[in-house]
Amino acid sequence: MESAEMATTATGAAGLFAVPAAGGGRPVVSDERFREWWAALPRQDRFEVTPVPFGELTQWHFEPGTGNLVHDSGRFFSIEGARILDRDEVRTQPIINQAEIGILGILVKEFDGVAHCLMQAKFEPGNVNLRQLSPTVQATRSNYTRVHRGNTTPYVEYFREADRDRVPVDVLQSEQGTWFWRKRNRNIVVRVDGDVPPHEDFCWLALDQLRRLLREDNLVNMDARTVLACMPIGRPPVSAAADPFQEALLRSYEHGSWGRDPGALHTTQEIVSWFTEAKSRCEWTNRLVPLAAVEGWTRTGDEIVDDAREDFRIMGVRVSAHNREVARWAQPLLATRAPGLAVFLARPINGVLHLLVQCKPEPGLLDVVEMAPTVQLPPNENAAAEAAGEPFVADVVAGTVGRVRHDVLLSEEGGRFYHAQTRYRIVEVGDDFPVDVPQDFCWMTVRQLMELLRHGHYLNIQARSLLACVHALW
Repeated sequence: MESAEMATTATGAAGLFAVPAAGGGRPVVSDERFREWWAALPRQDRFEVTPVPFGELTQWHFEPGTGNLVHDSGRFFSIEGARILDRDEVRTQPIINQAEIGILGILVKEFDGVAHCLMQAKFEPGNVNLRQLSPTVQATRSNYTRVHRGNTTPYVEYFREADRDRVPVDVLQSEQGTWFWRKRNRNIVVRVDGDVPPHEDFCWLALDQLRRLLREDNLVNMDARTVLACMPIGRPPVSAAADPFQEALLRSYEHGSWGRDPGALHTTQEIVSWFTEAKSRCEWTNRLVPLAAVEGWTRTGDEIVDDAREDFRIMGVRVSAHNREVARWAQPLLATRAPGLAVFLARPINGVLHLLVQCKPEPGLLDVVEMAPTVQLPPNENAAAEAAGEPFVADVVAGTVGRVRHDVLLSEEGGRFYHAQTRYRIVEVGDDFPVDVPQDFCWMTVRQLMELLRHGHYLNIQARSLLACVHALW
């Protein structure tokens, strides 16, 4: 869908991806043409995902002794157990152990001065709607090194062989620390100038188009959101502001630095010190244990489930897909029971929008604690009740605080999770909402969050998804 006549230029100053002012350069593919392309993609009935008993998971088995659910090759991932010690409280749970680092990569090219991302219409067996917009490359190391002996991953060579001066983003980021054991992926953006061979399942979309698509339920997938959040987007044009909230938001893109900035409540150095102190206070001790040692969970022929049947469960599926590297396979998936909730409270301070961030421990995170949204509830039916005593949860869940500025239901990673969704919200609060907050919380500008994402293990996956949604607010 690329126009060969469109000229290319270099990415803007300081490595920022600029968003053009109203009336600026036009996208290669219009919004209408994108919708036509999306609707014309192969029918959903060409994909099939069928729940099956564990006994029908070909090439998977439960290890004698440990009880871990593993692939016959010893690669891909495994279902093991995690033991969490929080002071004197001990609990165990199943967890996905995927030690290898995958690639989440987006190719970026400028057409008529407008940065475009090469996005893929990707089928994932766990997606509620099967197909969503994903990065150019979304692949585990086992996949792109063809352990499955299937087809090669399209475009992966651009990321494995990229010149360093063509890589504005290259950072290891975590994924769900409640479900993954120390899982990391390489979030990478590569700029290209020459022709990129076309593929029927790929489309060039302008950054402005992508941020608008982030307003739609279950369209832009989790892996695309995390890479988009890591991209250094320049300050939006002033013309984008429509009301005082948006004016404060646009100022938030330019305020907040290591030194004193009158527009930011805290310097970035103060934020890093606050974060380091919060990590030092956390007394969690976590380690892997055999799946057979997990207590309070039962394995049947069809699932691994908590005895109260309130949390997630592990199930098996058989998959067929016409356009994947392998046409048929079977695998375990982690299935959830209800949508989760992730909310940023947003407040103008000194005329600059600030987002309220918390430090949150999760058992599978490499450093245990990362920055999370103001409120983050897991996808189970009793999550709100169990967290009711935590700061801000009751009012946010009840909807008695602020004005909802963004509300979208988005899928989590469809390659490992079955129908896992989170409701992502950004809620504006007024001057009556306190600036002084509990010690595990901190107000930050958009620029400060974007600066932290130049490094790994600061913002968790839910916070990164919400930061991508922030770009959809203007």
